[in-house]
Amino acid sequence: MADTLRTLAGDAGAEDPLSALRAVAAMRVELDRQEATLVRRARNLGYGWQMIATALGVSRQAVHKRYGRR
Repeated sequence: MADTLRTLAGDAGAEDPLSALRAVAAMRVELDRQEATLVRRARNLGYGWQMIATALGVSRQAVHKRYGRR
């Protein structure tokens, strides 16, 4: 995962704007996957929605809406 993000971050600095945009879009997909995995791990370890929301910099309602019904 980290290597993939490093590669994509490098590609996001490409001179060709379309190549850079494709890299940014791929980074979003990877980051969303990683975030979902980490939220699930945090919940499995007993962390509450408020603690997870604070770590993500969003409201408790936002994080619960996105991940609470999975």
